[in-house]
Amino acid sequence: MAMTLPHQIGALTGTAIASDSVATVRAAVSPARRSPARSLRCAARKQGLPAAEIGLRSASPSLPVSPRIGRMRPDLSAACQALMDAPPVMAEGENEGAVVREYKEQRRAQDKSKGVPVYVMMPLDSVTMGNTVNRRKAMNASLQALKSAGVEGVMMDVWWGLVEREKPGEYNWGGYSELLEMAKKHGLKVQAVMSFHQCGGNVGDSCTIPLPKWAVEEIDKDPDLAYTDQWGRRNYEYISLGCDTLPVLKGRTPIQCYGDFMRAFKEKFEHLLGDTIVEIQVGMGPAGELRYPSYPEQNGTWKFPGIGAFQSYDKYMLSHLKAAAEAAGKPEWGSTGPTDAGHYNNWPEDTNFFRKEGGGWNSPYGDFFLTWYSQMLLNHGDRILSSAKAIFENTGVKISVKVAGIHWHYGTRSHAPELTAGYYNTRFHDGYLPIARMLARHGAVFNFTCIEMRDHEQPQDAQCAPEKLVRQVGLATREAQVPLAGENALPRYDEFAHEQIIQASSMNIDGEDRDMCAFTYLRMNPHLFQPDNWRRFVAFVKKMKEGKGANRCWEEVEREAEHFVHVTRPLVQEAAVALMQ
Repeated sequence: MAMTLPHQIGALTGTAIASDSVATVRAAVSPARRSPARSLRCAARKQGLPAAEIGLRSASPSLPVSPRIGRMRPDLSAACQALMDAPPVMAEGENEGAVVREYKEQRRAQDKSKGVPVYVMMPLDSVTMGNTVNRRKAMNASLQALKSAGVEGVMMDVWWGLVEREKPGEYNWGGYSELLEMAKKHGLKVQAVMSFHQCGGNVGDSCTIPLPKWAVEEIDKDPDLAYTDQWGRRNYEYISLGCDTLPVLKGRTPIQCYGDFMRAFKEKFEHLLGDTIVEIQVGMGPAGELRYPSYPEQNGTWKFPGIGAFQSYDKYMLSHLKAAAEAAGKPEWGSTGPTDAGHYNNWPEDTNFFRKEGGGWNSPYGDFFLTWYSQMLLNHGDRILSSAKAIFENTGVKISVKVAGIHWHYGTRSHAPELTAGYYNTRFHDGYLPIARMLARHGAVFNFTCIEMRDHEQPQDAQCAPEKLVRQVGLATREAQVPLAGENALPRYDEFAHEQIIQASSMNIDGEDRDMCAFTYLRMNPHLFQPDNWRRFVAFVKKMKEGKGANRCWEEVEREAEHFVHVTRPLVQEAAVALMQ
């Protein structure tokens, strides 16, 4: 005999939930109301009227730092997500089961239609330091919920610091084996991130996973293996690309270590490649992004919207700089990077190097340094992709690279934060086309962040322009003929962010809609499964799968989604209250 839903929740969370309390909460919760504005918006769209003409334009601020989860226990997700298993086994009438079946049938019918598949990022700590699945029951229930909502798959970080932690060449795939089999069981595809960076110290990092112990030992012996700024501050998030080709890691080069890790992953999970594992995202820097660690949040070093700082002062980077300066016939340029580029939290006009009038960035020296600095980053990406392509060739998986959406001070001439991160992008120089062309040579996907942001939501004094930045990247990927994928940079659950993602995922460039190949949603957590957030998310996934051309308003789609989730709302609220006590 099937367990009732309250008993399922209790089993998953370890908290007993009385059946009669369900009825109490069910009676206490009022049905969701829709504002007149949203109904008006639906009517206006059907009539072809822009929302701005009926006064509906609104902003939901996108904060420069990720919101904190507050006091809610992480395993709230078990209770919230387990609810999605409920309709087939609830003994409250056949109608609810019919609603779920109808929703799934509609979703299957739309699978072949034009649209953008949605993936969801899994928690950073999905695998424990003991190489087991973290919150196993919650994870299983979460994956079931996501699959039932029409999600294509999940993205999971495969941490170098967990798998090869103890000794070089010894790989423990324990938790990942179980997690990938779990995804396969639920029919979810997987984007596997080869995470060669440290977790901790960046926006949204909720746990700490250092680099492998033996790699940290080598850094302790030779601190110049870490990125270094002009004040001597070391950054241990990722090994400096200045030593990419030197055998500094117990006889192996960093590039060899990354290649060996990917090869071991392929050998272990070859049976899942191309079927369950459909994409390998190759980590290339802090937060897994192809960039320098120019804006580290750890210890308050950097705060939004500071310009960041160049990371070219370890002995290996300086050695490359010296050689480049001598080759250019300017040996005097090779002893150091810019010394007048300010500090992490300065603004462009605070510095001689980045100011708009007479700034060093727009001088012959500035062009030399920025060209060298960005080319070193491109060469780093080229090396790792050459290895990844050789390893995963003919396995049926895509290879992708994540590029950071550095949108602050984008409206200035120098684009200082992009320059310190390694993107030579100014008012007079396109920094994203060279990246797109490098990816094109390897057939890789260009994965870009900040897709959810709107210009007017950001601090205007910092001249933030995420929409313009996304468009520039769209133009670059079109010219280079590289597939574009997207992510949201910060957690957002509101319909304004969802609408922005839908618009950006099918960007109109010169009268032609160019669809992204995939979108990855940040992130699986208790907030996502809160009743209103979950309802909006289900509607969002549906809209993304239908494609922008479906021309259906949010209210209509959310009403359909409401049929799918309405029976679970009271129980979600009850579970949330119980777990927060």
